[in-house]
Amino acid sequence: MGRGLSLLFLLVPLLVGGYLLNAQLNGDSSSRQAIQQIDAARQAALDARFQQAAVELEQFRATNGTYAGATASGFTVARADETSYCVETATQHLSGPGGSPQSGPC
Repeated sequence: MGRGLSLLFLLVPLLVGGYLLNAQLNGDSSSRQAIQQIDAARQAALDARFQQAAVELEQFRATNGTYAGATASGFTVARADETSYCVETATQHLSGPGGSPQSGPC
């Protein structure tokens, strides 16, 4: 009987440890997935802000006939002339008209 109990005392901590390790590994995977979803949401929000900036610049051009002198809320207008523009953040830029957000400066 003493031998059976000592085997049981060894087996229970191993089972509990295995369960905790499995829970931690599954939790780590879900936290990585959550981080990826947050990053995707941030990128989608930045893309929407770039689209809004493009709309502001197009409205400016419709009124003034040029992009020169235009501003875009929340962005730096790195370049703007009669036919094109480039707005940027610290990590991405949008060259337009008709461009899509790209990594890096203008």
